[in-house]
Amino acid sequence: MASPGCALSAFMLLWLMRSVVNYPNGKVTQSCDGMIPQHGHSPQSEPIHRLTVSDRTFRPGDKIEVTLSGPPFKGFLLEARDAERLSGPPIGSFTVIDSQVSQLLTCEDVQESAVSHRSSSKKTEMRVYWNAPSSAPNHVQFLVTVVEKYKIYWVKIPSDVISQPNALPFTTPEATRMPLSTSPPVSHLTKPFNASDCGNKKFCIRSPLNCNPADEPACIFLSFTRHDQSVLVEMSGPSEGYLSFALSHDRWMGNDDAYICIHEDQTVRIQPAHLTGRSHPVMDSRRLLEDMAWGLTDGVIQCSFRRNITLPGEENRFDLNASYYIFLAAGASSDGKISKHSKQPLITYEKYDVTGSAKNVGGSRSSPLLKAHGALMCMAWMTTVSTGVLVARFFKSVWSKAFLLREAAWFQVHRLLMLTTSALTAVAFVLPFLYRGGWSWHAGYHPYLGCTVMILAVLQPLLAAFRPPVHHPRRQMFNWTHWSVGTATRIIAVAAMFLGMDLPALDLPGPQKTYTMIGFVGWHIGTEIILEIHAYWLSRKVQILDDDRIQILQSLTSAEAEGHAFKKAVLAIYVSGNVTFLIMFFSAISRL
Repeated sequence: MASPGCALSAFMLLWLMRSVVNYPNGKVTQSCDGMIPQHGHSPQSEPIHRLTVSDRTFRPGDKIEVTLSGPPFKGFLLEARDAERLSGPPIGSFTVIDSQVSQLLTCEDVQESAVSHRSSSKKTEMRVYWNAPSSAPNHVQFLVTVVEKYKIYWVKIPSDVISQPNALPFTTPEATRMPLSTSPPVSHLTKPFNASDCGNKKFCIRSPLNCNPADEPACIFLSFTRHDQSVLVEMSGPSEGYLSFALSHDRWMGNDDAYICIHEDQTVRIQPAHLTGRSHPVMDSRRLLEDMAWGLTDGVIQCSFRRNITLPGEENRFDLNASYYIFLAAGASSDGKISKHSKQPLITYEKYDVTGSAKNVGGSRSSPLLKAHGALMCMAWMTTVSTGVLVARFFKSVWSKAFLLREAAWFQVHRLLMLTTSALTAVAFVLPFLYRGGWSWHAGYHPYLGCTVMILAVLQPLLAAFRPPVHHPRRQMFNWTHWSVGTATRIIAVAAMFLGMDLPALDLPGPQKTYTMIGFVGWHIGTEIILEIHAYWLSRKVQILDDDRIQILQSLTSAEAEGHAFKKAVLAIYVSGNVTFLIMFFSAISRL
């Protein structure tokens, strides 16, 4: 019903990451300070674009034209800084010349203090005016970050320094270009990881549980091995794009410490990242990782690295000597950019301290509460309600004798099954809300249909409580109302089940789930058709053309006995089939 938008669900790694190029609309205010695209790649060393100014001197209130030109580029971020303190805040404001190419940004609470691209279309030139403020420093320099494409960009390309007329000569320039960070050395893995030390020396998470990546390429494997004040991490699994894991304080995506191994250009890039809310992962510096290594074999990604248990001063890195839920996810990537994970992340059942005692644990791609929700709804709307409908429609003559409360046995069976349906639905209805802690806005129409089913499932027995006597004038109206509400509820419930099975939070295997549900619907409709044909055939058989009353009674008795036996046989086969469908669903759910 109310499904999580996933567990990451949560841990949802979406199409684009926070960076200049990853924001085609140019809203890159998070990059204002360092002017560094968070791509996880090193910037280019020698700029090929030019940043020029219209004048070398300025006075407060002047407009200086600034031009960026060069080979085609997609994104840029332009700022003016104090030339004697380039790490300081932006200076002055800008005026856009071509609003189709550029737009103004507010950086560090200074309005219109930066300029960025309007779209990701290719451009070869960009011109703006810089407005010199009254409090301008003696010397100003313009810096621009230019993005050609995701892996190719230049950081802080400088312009010439412009100065006020009476200022002393500019003789102490600060470095105007970001120093190129030296990437930590990365080695190549020559053999798959081995799970033999899991539970002894390693803390391991595996799916399927107890699989060994040395022998099973489909094994999803993550291990942590403590060495003094550091931890060696090993991860492998089948993926054409990326593998990732994250440490989280809860079972929801947001404020998590993540590590991603991305397949690009026949290599694997090992990239730390962090998640803030339901947003794209923000790539962080790799300088904190040591002993990085990777391997690619037949669609299986392997990567390993070492990091210190505690990293003081690193806001986005968690201390490893605490307990966390651990997420494992995989998905596609293109040109180094990762997309949303292809299926629900594997999440450990509870929090673990990976630096504590060695353990061998598993996880699930679906919450036990959601599994119970799906199981109870299937039981209610695939077994009890459908059987109750057949009993009321075709078994009045079969079980017509009074029983217990002096009411016909068929009616008591029907009432019991329908009340059971309402009870199962009510219990199942509550579970997703307990899981989500409220309403799910990421489950499409499923929760709305589910709420409708819940209302009708309560309304139907209340209507039945006011059923008029058989010969009451309003009995016909009640019969039609009761049938209409019941039929509508069943149709909506089936539609909700079809939609619910496709939600990523439940992660049922497809397309078998759809075929199974279609099979159940066909099974029920086919059973009703068979019983309708049999009822028609029976009514024709007992038509007595002879006026002999004894012959009529004998024919009716024989036909009814034969009809009753047939109906009981059909009902037994039908219930057996329903149980088979339930077992198939329960088996699929239990494997998640």
